[in-house]
Amino acid sequence: MRTMKRGFFLPLLLALFLPLQAMAIAFDVEQLADPAEEARARDLMRELRCLVCQNQSIEDSNATLAKDLRKIVRQRIEAGDSDAQVRQFLVDRYGEWVLMRPPFKPATLALWLGPVLLLAIGGVTLWFGIRRRKDPQQAPPLSAEEEARIAALNRDP
Repeated sequence: MRTMKRGFFLPLLLALFLPLQAMAIAFDVEQLADPAEEARARDLMRELRCLVCQNQSIEDSNATLAKDLRKIVRQRIEAGDSDAQVRQFLVDRYGEWVLMRPPFKPATLALWLGPVLLLAIGGVTLWFGIRRRKDPQQAPPLSAEEEARIAALNRDP
């Protein structure tokens, strides 16, 4: 009985404290002195992609490179750069992949218009499919010979 309680207590304890791991958020010790500048830096960080994680912004990522990029953003803002200048500095250094929202230009046309085109093609296909179901083709009438065969099949047990 005593070992059963101990065997039950440890998983229960782990189940209680494991969610605390999810609450561990990346928090930078270094922050800008001016709260308005820090808010501006955080807005910029949400627009920049972590090059290691790829689907996270540098604000959300715990990767070392993301921490370095956050530091660069803060340094550039402290130096007096505008948001556009900070973005351009990082694009020059890492390429347009660093932007969470790529610019609309010929090289990125497929990124912007691809989903719309796929949705339109799917809608047209669906429309034709529904239309075809509503208007089924009529089968030609049975010949006298076919009707006689059916009647004979229905008579035989």
